[in-house]
Amino acid sequence: MSIIRSLTLFATLLSINCPANAQTVPDFAQARDEAVKRLQEMIRIDTSNPPGNETKFAQYLKTLLDKEGVASEILEKEPGRGNLLARIKGNGSKKPLLLMGHADTVGVEKDKWTVPAFEGIIKDGYVYGRGAYDDKGGITSMLQVFLMLHRQKTPLDRDIIFLAEAGEEAGGGVGIDFLIEEHWPKIEAEFALNEGAEILMKDGKVRYVGVATAEKLVRRIKLTARGISGHGSMPRVDNPIVHLAAAVAKIGTYQPPLRFNDITRTFFERLAKVSPPEEAFIYSHLDDPIVGPMAQEKLRHTNTLYNSMLRTSIAPTMIKGGFRENVIPADAEVIVDVRALPDENMPAFIENLRRMIDDPAVEITPIGDHTTITPPSRIDTDLFRALEKAQITMFPGSVTLPMMLTGGTDSAPLRLKGVQAYGIDPVVSEEEIARMHGNDERVPIEGIGKFVEILYRAVVEVAGKH
Repeated sequence: MSIIRSLTLFATLLSINCPANAQTVPDFAQARDEAVKRLQEMIRIDTSNPPGNETKFAQYLKTLLDKEGVASEILEKEPGRGNLLARIKGNGSKKPLLLMGHADTVGVEKDKWTVPAFEGIIKDGYVYGRGAYDDKGGITSMLQVFLMLHRQKTPLDRDIIFLAEAGEEAGGGVGIDFLIEEHWPKIEAEFALNEGAEILMKDGKVRYVGVATAEKLVRRIKLTARGISGHGSMPRVDNPIVHLAAAVAKIGTYQPPLRFNDITRTFFERLAKVSPPEEAFIYSHLDDPIVGPMAQEKLRHTNTLYNSMLRTSIAPTMIKGGFRENVIPADAEVIVDVRALPDENMPAFIENLRRMIDDPAVEITPIGDHTTITPPSRIDTDLFRALEKAQITMFPGSVTLPMMLTGGTDSAPLRLKGVQAYGIDPVVSEEEIARMHGNDERVPIEGIGKFVEILYRAVVEVAGKH
């Protein structure tokens, strides 16, 4: 057999035995640089919500996609509150995959920032600006993967849908709820990748890849105290502010009991295996009858995120009372942000708070819907396994952790529609997590690069033609 015939036969056998989605590894450094440049441009579009102005952002994306030859559309429930949708067609043998993020951000206190909040400046290896982490860093990474698949003409078993949505930070029904109610066929998918859990960098290496599979439920309540108004020079025993302050002091120091579920138990069991001995001891003894209370108290003071994952949390966030310095008000109120475990019995929980406050002058009123329960996404799906596979390839020695978020995302309405939605964020340290929604928000440039890579690997694994 000639050398040429041998090489031809070898190539034929290779094409038979290699998976159909096997491709040349992309230039991830170039992809990182492109995503970072685009993130800077996104930050410069102020989408603080309120008012949002997400249509400006959607138009920016549409112009970009037009240049790439990708059809897209902007869907608005209200003028200026646009959602952008685009799709890459697969062969239809499997249901679509939705890559999504929200265009709006929280506002800023400009005088408390040390850098401009809407310029996307690069400093010491970080991109700074409102939305750098939440969630324009996520959108630019999802978009980068979407464009890489389009440019490479990657054979796909699934359609890939890209969504930049409005109204996540302050609701209003202009984003995911509007799309589900009026445009569901355009976003219907088997799987979704959205914002959520962090890929945590600690001591110079990735400790874990967090994948949000569930989230706690928003169960806000209002405390109201009532009395008789009067002159401030004549103190009254029924002063609403005094009664309210005593009630807030009681619930503010109260720590509801720990209660594991399948997700949080798996999280702490896996986390213990990749943590230093002292931390691992805490994570593995949280419900120990002897040392558990001490372990929980340690966690309460050292990691507020992990502490909140273990229980229904209570945080007074807004207080209102009085209108003049010399007038005792007739009423005062406090808003309490309760984030409940998915199976929390809220009537019983509120009744327990009433007994604890033990003051008939203080009323407790639920705010909003306290009935809807969202099922968690499974950890035995093709997409979760694809994320695990990408983690093993990129970050050996780390672990993939299913997480229950303490905050809320727009994955919850998708889960109610049967979508297996997973939340994942760029590679960050605890410092970046602490700055989210805060001052000098930032994201590491390398964290964006690694995020693009893990997303790309997982998406090709779950959606590429096999």
